[in-house]
Amino acid sequence: MGELTVHSLGGDRHRVEVRGHRLVVDQPVPDGGEDAGPTPVELFVASLAACVGHYARRALGSASPGATVHCRWQMASAPPWRVTGVSIEVELPEGTSQARHAAVLRAVSHCTVHNSLVDPPRVHIDVPPAHQVTRPAVA
Repeated sequence: MGELTVHSLGGDRHRVEVRGHRLVVDQPVPDGGEDAGPTPVELFVASLAACVGHYARRALGSASPGATVHCRWQMASAPPWRVTGVSIEVELPEGTSQARHAAVLRAVSHCTVHNSLVDPPRVHIDVPPAHQVTRPAVA
């Protein structure tokens, strides 16, 4: 089971901590943030594109410089706010053989993030009541 923690840093900034790594997410200045990092939505889409890039590189073999993944996404124009479409293009290195091209096509179908979107996980969000501060009784 994976686990991570998100800490509020004030304003729209948050620090994500996972496996000893830290990164900051924020909102752009026009949206009220300080642009101290990518937005949560950008990280969501980036995780998909990076996963595709990971599997493409594996299929290309260790001697290859790897692929470049280009990604665009669309947002809903009305609530509920969400990503409504993602388009990914995998740019293979010049001279990639047809056999390696076919291997990349097969490999990217194993992308864990993509598979999680195709067969979505159950998500449970809980907001337990804040701990109440108890004060000792005055004698």
